[in-house]
Amino acid sequence: MLAFTSSLQALFDRRFLSVFLLGFASGFPWVLHGSVLTLWMQSEGLSRSAIGYIGIVTAIYALKWTWSPLVDKARLPFLSARFGQYRGWLLGMQVLLIVFTWLMSEASPRGSLVVLGSCALGIALASATQDIAVDAYRIKLFTVEEAATKLAYSSALSTAGWWSGYGFIGGALALYLGGENVGLSWPEVYRVCAALWLVVMALLCLAPREREESVATASATRFSVSAWFHTYISAPFIEFFARCGAKLALGILLFLFSFRIGEALLGDMSLVFYRELGFSTDQIALYQKFLGGLATVVFSLVGAVINTHYGVLRGMLVGGIAMAASNLMYSVMALVGPAPWLFMLTLLIDNFCAAFATVAVITFISYFTSRTYTGSQFALMTSIANFGRTTLAASSGAIVDAMGGNWPLFFVLTAVIVIPALLLLVWVGRLLQAHESLHGSPPQAR
Repeated sequence: MLAFTSSLQALFDRRFLSVFLLGFASGFPWVLHGSVLTLWMQSEGLSRSAIGYIGIVTAIYALKWTWSPLVDKARLPFLSARFGQYRGWLLGMQVLLIVFTWLMSEASPRGSLVVLGSCALGIALASATQDIAVDAYRIKLFTVEEAATKLAYSSALSTAGWWSGYGFIGGALALYLGGENVGLSWPEVYRVCAALWLVVMALLCLAPREREESVATASATRFSVSAWFHTYISAPFIEFFARCGAKLALGILLFLFSFRIGEALLGDMSLVFYRELGFSTDQIALYQKFLGGLATVVFSLVGAVINTHYGVLRGMLVGGIAMAASNLMYSVMALVGPAPWLFMLTLLIDNFCAAFATVAVITFISYFTSRTYTGSQFALMTSIANFGRTTLAASSGAIVDAMGGNWPLFFVLTAVIVIPALLLLVWVGRLLQAHESLHGSPPQAR
């Protein structure tokens, strides 16, 4: 009981407020190139396949590792000197997010879909770059010695912030403004969202600077392309594979690639499913975004406590099984129809399982991230995870169409597809045990 109480006391750290804010900043762009765009396109009569395929813009998140060394090392004029390496990049990317969000309000799904898609890609690109800085900043806020007690809670607050941006604050606000009661047009919703970024930027200016840790770089007087490539590109990835060993490193990356595919297939089509089932935009804003997002915030903190005391691998295994099983609740919804009580029950179960798994994955990645190559290595692992989620999940609309709109069967598929990832997780667990037996400790970066 004493250990449990001390774990909860670890939450009372002012740095967690910054972690929560940056989680919000990471989640909110997914409303702009995801939720709002999906409902806007559906209201204009575009097909499920078209809605699913425009989601391919999120594949940019899977490529962010290619420019993550730039965020780690390159300093933005004025911003980096004034606010620190990563906060400088955060503020710079948020300026771009304002610009692209406003430009989207000037386009149209039917009249200028290419322009709309290009702006959505711009938002995803700026957001992906922002995520590199967010993850590095979050890890650098805490010392190596604090990692054991702080990382799980930092991951939980980051997840809670993400869902506040995507769900119960940012997402719910955007959908409510465009819903039946308020009735703003979707372009007007985008303009309000652009203004909301100014509030985020103002709060970010008050956040603390991260801890400065540097790595030896090539001398400017002896600059060469090969030295630059080694320092900024190959060294972060060589260090990861050298520290973990090739087999364990590949096992980690394969697991991350496959773990969230089923959830992503479901998520990409969820709003389309809700509307086809008969729920209004206001109901979706209330149930899925506000109440569902709020529940996820609470469940993220519960997940952090559980993962801290029972271990990350065990938490991910339990969370993965529960996450797959919870997808079957959507099949029940498809069979029963638009019942609000069933909608809420499904969201509570699904959000608990998703939050639990998300906290475990973020903690897992943070645990294996180097303190020297923070942004690069975190970006590598999250990019691998996002590649499966974004590229394969973009076909979700086409899959539903190929099934003839058979929603119950589609949701069963999203549950079954998680099984290979769970088998991989068991294998990774055995590799970790073997590594600890051989070296006397896990391959944690210092």
